[in-house]
Amino acid sequence: MLLRIGLRLLLPALVASASVVAPTNLRSETVKPPDAAAPAPDEAAQRSADKGKGHLAPASAVAEIITDLSRLPAPVARTRERLLAAARSGDLQQLAALMNESSPIFSFTDDKDPVAFWKANYPDSDGVEVLSILTMILEAGYVRVDEGTPQEMYVWPYFVRMSLSALTPQQKVELFRIVTGADYKDMMKLGVYAFYRLGIGPDGTWHFFVTGD
Repeated sequence: MLLRIGLRLLLPALVASASVVAPTNLRSETVKPPDAAAPAPDEAAQRSADKGKGHLAPASAVAEIITDLSRLPAPVARTRERLLAAARSGDLQQLAALMNESSPIFSFTDDKDPVAFWKANYPDSDGVEVLSILTMILEAGYVRVDEGTPQEMYVWPYFVRMSLSALTPQQKVELFRIVTGADYKDMMKLGVYAFYRLGIGPDGTWHFFVTGD
């Protein structure tokens, strides 16, 4: 069973864009209440600002859940397989090496070294736990978001575009491969998934692998 990972949820940003930042602890922190005074950002401006930062379009924009890997463009499929191979190797450096090609977002802090970041956040496993999380994410179903726009992205897992209250029993089983029951309870307060997600552009560019908010 994976250790519980921190969920730092800034609710206005999450509700507006299903965005995420990296964890600070091992799974759950207190969920912060929404800031009623915070104005809702303009959706188009938010999408543009979030381009390449690991942020997604509003969770209310439900996308098709896809499990057929043959529907992935060849560049996306290749990147997914390379990421899985690196994660399954158990070597954090192999995964970090793939970051040199596109500099995907792994943290919304000032961290520069992904290996040091993962080791600091998963000290009990010397960072290796993040590799297990990545494999589970990429083995789940995915969604294609912002199709036909410059922000188009293939995102794992599909829960990023699902209302948790609408999950079927079978989908909950899939979700609990990734999060704990306590994490699920915290996320239900929002109704949206707020754990790790990974995005790959249609051209195969790896854009982000982040969690929380």
